Amino acid sequence: MNLLFLPALAFDKKWIVLGQSIWTRGIMFLMRTICGLKVEIRGQEYIPKGAGLIAAKHQSAFETMVFHALLKDPAMVLKKELLSIPIYGWYCKKTEMIAVDRNGHAAALKAMIKQAQDALSNDRPIVIFPEGTRSALDSDLPYQPGIAALYSKLDTPVTPMALNTGVFWPRKQFVCKPGTIIIEFLPPIPAGLKRKDFMAQLKDTIEPKTKELVEEGRKAHLS
Repeated sequence: MNLLFLPALAFDKKWIVLGQSIWTRGIMFLMRTICGLKVEIRGQEYIPKGAGLIAAKHQSAFETMVFHALLKDPAMVLKKELLSIPIYGWYCKKTEMIAVDRNGHAAALKAMIKQAQDALSNDRPIVIFPEGTRSALDSDLPYQPGIAALYSKLDTPVTPMALNTGVFWPRKQFVCKPGTIIIEFLPPIPAGLKRKDFMAQLKDTIEPKTKELVEEGRKAHLS
């Protein structure tokens, strides 16, 4: 499917966006039919209909795909090195993902904010993984400054997102386990909080709900 849409790189990016959506839905179909792995989306009323900022838990490769099926033309915050990957990186460039140089410090944050402002002005939802990487189940990674910078500079509410994907598709593993992945969008955190208060509220919202969903997934998988 990725190879099929290569010619679309020469045309408007809407064709690549369409391809990403079709590809993601195809992956979800194969997960369901071959692996017995379904996906349940909760809190859909909190999903931004256009411009918005989503802070998502990140436990597996699935989170890098699913937003293409849930959102219209999402702008994903990703590490700049991914742009160098053949085909995948080409698609990310074409669809104007928000690439961040992790070694760029203040300049990198400034560039990220500019790209994010452009995305919002084009009515695109932004997705960022606050931990900056996939986390192992039951781990407690710190939230990186990128989400705080976006929250303060964009002056927009943040929709937290919890999940239990790591139960069924662990990081660094290719094989999926049967069951039901649960992805839950939570009530937005309003704009205007102090940085420290926002970061505390974000983590205190995502982490307990994630633990709850992980436990739910584990019980269902063992039953």
